[in-house]
Amino acid sequence: MNLKQQASGGAEVEERMAALVTNSNAIRSISSAVEGTLGPKGLDTMLVDKYGDIIITNDGVTILTQMEANHPAARMLINIARAQQEEVGDGTTTATIMAGAMVGAGVEQVARGVPVNKIIEGMRLGLEKGLELIAEKTRSVESLEDPLIYQVALVAGRGHQDIAGLVVGAAKLIGREKLLEKNFRFSDAVRADERADNTVFMGVIINRGRMNRQMPAKIEKTKVLIIDDALEPEEVDEIARSTESGVKQNEIFKTQFRENIYKIVDMHVGLVLADRGISEIAEEIFTDTGIIAVERVAGSELRKAAEHTGAWMIKRTGLNKDIDLLSRCLGSAGSIYNDEKNEQVRICNGEGNPSATVVVSAATREVVGERERIARDSAAAVQSAVRGGVVPGGGALEISLAREIDKMHSCFRGMTVYGIECIIDALKRPLAQIVSNAGFNSLEKVGDVLSLQEETGNDALAVDCDTGQVCDMYQSGVVDPVLVKTYAFKAAEEVAEAILRIDTIIKKKEDKPDSIETVRF
Repeated sequence: MNLKQQASGGAEVEERMAALVTNSNAIRSISSAVEGTLGPKGLDTMLVDKYGDIIITNDGVTILTQMEANHPAARMLINIARAQQEEVGDGTTTATIMAGAMVGAGVEQVARGVPVNKIIEGMRLGLEKGLELIAEKTRSVESLEDPLIYQVALVAGRGHQDIAGLVVGAAKLIGREKLLEKNFRFSDAVRADERADNTVFMGVIINRGRMNRQMPAKIEKTKVLIIDDALEPEEVDEIARSTESGVKQNEIFKTQFRENIYKIVDMHVGLVLADRGISEIAEEIFTDTGIIAVERVAGSELRKAAEHTGAWMIKRTGLNKDIDLLSRCLGSAGSIYNDEKNEQVRICNGEGNPSATVVVSAATREVVGERERIARDSAAAVQSAVRGGVVPGGGALEISLAREIDKMHSCFRGMTVYGIECIIDALKRPLAQIVSNAGFNSLEKVGDVLSLQEETGNDALAVDCDTGQVCDMYQSGVVDPVLVKTYAFKAAEEVAEAILRIDTIIKKKEDKPDSIETVRF
């Protein structure tokens, strides 16, 4: 090889390393933004926009999705965190920190001359072994009365006992079978309000009040009608209204509409919900006959109300059906209550599918969002624990995985072991960050846990962040859902592998609109 070829090869290597280092630095900056929030002693982050509005939060996914990040590698990591939040509702900070550690360790190995493909091969082996070990260490949760459920809610709820109690109470109301439903998201049952008290009830909230104060404030054991439309008379078009026939047709529509409203009264409906506006004619009749009417209800709330009460959502033309057919579209509720202070209507004890609502109080408007995020995390963790079981938290699980994966070194030869080491480094990172945030020496404490787990054979050992002593996480009540841990581990490896495979960064050309050519005939 001549000097020119050597120089060319050296430049190519430098270019590839530059891409890796650039991406690694971007991942590291994202990881640094959330690592200070991890663990019981983690602190909050303040997000400020250009208008001076602020969000103060300890929630990893909120920080990641709200922060400004322009680097493509950083956006990849943020997208992984967002996907984890949507899938299991928690664990985004752990996934982000582990991904940052894997990428950092991988770049160091590449700089030492280890081929990227060998690193990735080792990482995949480490991931596969780790997932097998997690399955072996899982404790199933067979009942909502299991004390572990409350502990899961408390840990995910960042130690807020009131929130953990509310979430567990709601879980018991709807039952284990509902939590196991694939498309059911327990976290959607949570809402926070500075004007409300902490409460859990079987039912749903409509975030709109009754149309006027002359309507009843409360109705017991009643029927519910849901109109996925405006509850107003049909009208002929503007041109037709100027003709005599159009005027007559309009009068026919109004007469038919009034008859349909009285059908609702004759069916003893107590609550009418409409997607859009409700006409003055209908409002007056409903008021006179003691019916609660709510207009301009959000579509998502209409669907929740329909599911809980067993009602069928209909269009206004559906009111033209005879009364027997129309009656089949009605739902039922044990009680309807108009909350005047919060301008909401609560539908309780519907005869459809069970649906519990968790209302979390907040002292001020500034903390409403954070209280709701905490409660949603807690609810998501409880549902994940019911679906997949639990493992010891506090970094104990990850340390036990690192310890056992480390034993794989003797089974492999060559450079694959360097990829396994990247996995081991990443698995030690959560505990190191937790104890660092608590004010202890991370190197010392990780070493203590590793040696004591090995000596005792107890995989649940980690560090008490109050005392700094090594203790059993199960006995301390520090447990995490298996699904959260599994997803975080897989997500971290996935993004690390994707980043390490990039050896060139090329700026994409701007997409230009097609030019318009004028053709003369």
